[in-house]
Amino acid sequence: MRVIYFDPALTRRQGALKWFTYGKLMDTTTRPRVSVVKYLNTVPLIWGMLKGDQQGKYNLDFTTPAKCADDLRRRAAAVGIIPSIEYQRIDGLRILPGCSIASKRIVKSVLLLSKVPIEQINIVALDNSSRTSAALVRILLKKFYSRAVAAAPADPDPGKMLQHADAALLIGDPALTFDANGLRVYDLAAEWRKVTGLPFVFAVWAGHADMDLGRLCADFEASKDYGLGHLDDIAREYAPRLGLSQEAVKVYLKENIDYSLDEENRKGLELFYRLAHEIGVTSGAKEIAFA
Repeated sequence: MRVIYFDPALTRRQGALKWFTYGKLMDTTTRPRVSVVKYLNTVPLIWGMLKGDQQGKYNLDFTTPAKCADDLRRRAAAVGIIPSIEYQRIDGLRILPGCSIASKRIVKSVLLLSKVPIEQINIVALDNSSRTSAALVRILLKKFYSRAVAAAPADPDPGKMLQHADAALLIGDPALTFDANGLRVYDLAAEWRKVTGLPFVFAVWAGHADMDLGRLCADFEASKDYGLGHLDDIAREYAPRLGLSQEAVKVYLKENIDYSLDEENRKGLELFYRLAHEIGVTSGAKEIAFA
């Protein structure tokens, strides 16, 4: 429900129309707030908003995947790059077509670090900034390795996580740069591909259905296309921040991450939703609806 309030004085001064959406004040001069994951793999999606034709059109707020979902749930953002599992948990969302953060085979930045073989894991510590990858761990262990594990959220510190658990989930930039010497490392996109034959979609752009998302779709896809055309620039800027070589950053963004939402990715996402429901991670498995 959207309630529109007309302010004649404001209109005379600015030619603007004020409106409230679930108590959040905006006007026609306000840039839509976009909740953005603060990891490297999101950068190509927003490069056009940072450097290209979409620059200045959106108010970008950088945070964790879990916080992106929370912002969208409480309508503190118009659009968010949310953990894909949260589409099933937040009512009334639509997914923006053409974009995702996915992996066709090996992702490198979503890892299960284990002191024992995966078939022997009993306790797993889950990075508390993660929602989708936490669900993926539970699905893989229960459905494909028959492990009824105990799982607990934890701050993303593998040393501390592994003090009280057999395995630890680590995601994002910390996973890219972590030295896993002495540990077994399971790349979760590769594990998913091995048992399903499909890619895995970690995150999607989404917003509420009543927010007129259709007018934003072209901008978001154009921003992504601009980013993918400027991977050299992204690598040059972000490699020093992460302590990685420019080539390593380019390979990661070009070969490990897939930014499409093609038919194969949608099939992987639909299977993920079905299995999440089957093991009780979500209360249902609603169909994917696009803006």
